[in-house]
Amino acid sequence: MKRLLTVFLILLTVSLSGCIGNTAEKGGSETTTGTITVTDALGRTIEVPAHVERVVAAGPGALRLVVYLNASDMVVGVEDFEKRYSFGRPYIIAHPELKELPSIGPGGPGKLPDFEALIKLEPDVIFITYVDIKTADEIGEKTGIPVVVLSYGELATFDNEELFRSLELAGRILNREERAGEVIAFLKSAQEDLLKRTEGVEPRSAYVGGIGYKGAHGIESTEAGYPPFAAVHAKNVADELGSGHKSIDVEKLLEWQPEYIFIDEGGLKLVLDDYRKNPDFYNSLSAVKEGNVYGILPYNFYTTNIGTALADAYFIGKVLYPERFKDIDPAEKADEIYRFLLGKPVYAVMADQFGGFGSIDLSNGTVKHSLPTSP
Repeated sequence: MKRLLTVFLILLTVSLSGCIGNTAEKGGSETTTGTITVTDALGRTIEVPAHVERVVAAGPGALRLVVYLNASDMVVGVEDFEKRYSFGRPYIIAHPELKELPSIGPGGPGKLPDFEALIKLEPDVIFITYVDIKTADEIGEKTGIPVVVLSYGELATFDNEELFRSLELAGRILNREERAGEVIAFLKSAQEDLLKRTEGVEPRSAYVGGIGYKGAHGIESTEAGYPPFAAVHAKNVADELGSGHKSIDVEKLLEWQPEYIFIDEGGLKLVLDDYRKNPDFYNSLSAVKEGNVYGILPYNFYTTNIGTALADAYFIGKVLYPERFKDIDPAEKADEIYRFLLGKPVYAVMADQFGGFGSIDLSNGTVKHSLPTSP
């Protein structure tokens, strides 16, 4: 039954693909000049080679999606950001060879690639994220290379159609259509499993702090509509603030008094430093008093680590509703997710870098790595 559901999801996802125009509904029609016409996440119509062999991926999260599509061998250059910060992002941990490729510019939020470097590398396609139409057009005009904009959407849930359309688009261009369908089906199946496991639970109240957002932040940094909480029917106390990243007045925690606090370990160092300065504040929180403070792997680092977010959701579910997740070992589940998306299990490396899944003693906690505060 589960196999039939997976096959159905793959077929449904491919059949509903609407981000690329083609008479065959597959994402592009090949012309006599050996190109296909596609429509990117900004609605731009672009001609790209029908047979792509060389690509670059610029901007937050673009390279991650190429790796998910098993196309890392096509990448001919990467941003300096990918080389400099090789921790905390599973796709780079799984594929360290990418760090040895030539530079295409500094990378980092809001920074454009180096046009001369792109021209020299002669990629068939440039994938890029988080740019507007004017910028994408300018890169294409100045380099003479097709520029395709991908999108992560708002990531309000794991069932993110904008992200899925981008995977389908990149999959079509890279001749990885089947793989794109498999990735989408995998993400949907995991979310379905999480929701089903926690159906009908009495929601536990929880807060997540230390969420990365253009760098590391402390306990005040949170996410309203946090996907791992939504996936396990947890009551996110920050949801009353709307949706998306929020920076709260920490006094709100005294008002909310969540039953559980989860610390994104990308910001754990800042939380531990703050605890040493303000122990009385933290010790007045019921979650701290009850020993209900837990560490989870970094959610955002160069936009959302989708595989990590799924792994975090399974651990959070195990903490909040242990009976519903008694068959789940969170570390093993994390590696199952990483192995599928990246080709390698990397939980042990992530755990060594940040601490991994487990309870946190704020008075004695340590951490090896922290996300950069100004990437």
